[in-house]
Amino acid sequence: MIDREFILEKINLITRDLKRLEVFSSLTIDQIAEDFIKFAALKNILMETIGRAIDINQHCISVLSGSEIEPPKTYRATFLLLGELGVLPEDFAEEISKSAGLRNIIVHEYNNLDREIIYKKVGDAIDQYVTYCDYVIKFLK
Repeated sequence: MIDREFILEKINLITRDLKRLEVFSSLTIDQIAEDFIKFAALKNILMETIGRAIDINQHCISVLSGSEIEPPKTYRATFLLLGELGVLPEDFAEEISKSAGLRNIIVHEYNNLDREIIYKKVGDAIDQYVTYCDYVIKFLK
């Protein structure tokens, strides 16, 4: 059974963090790159937003998929499987699944991050995760 409270709490946290990301969208890349605290906060908020969505994905998959469906091997695949299961439209699932790669870049390649790429992803993350939350809430209803 889907744990609505778990999912709604994750969505509330994502929504809070998306509002926090909006602060960064008003700053220039130089303003963020020159301030290690701002850049660290930006990376962390992006990572946590994506991670919370992956938590939702994994919960939904564990409840909705039958034993004939193999569990996803990657975080990206969790988004794609939500598309197959009808939680997300498949074309949207394909697009947002790419954010799992951004999460991995932040987590695993922290010494070689291209600050401009991270900065450019802020707008995409806000748009995609607002839409993601809307789809998940619609699914819950």
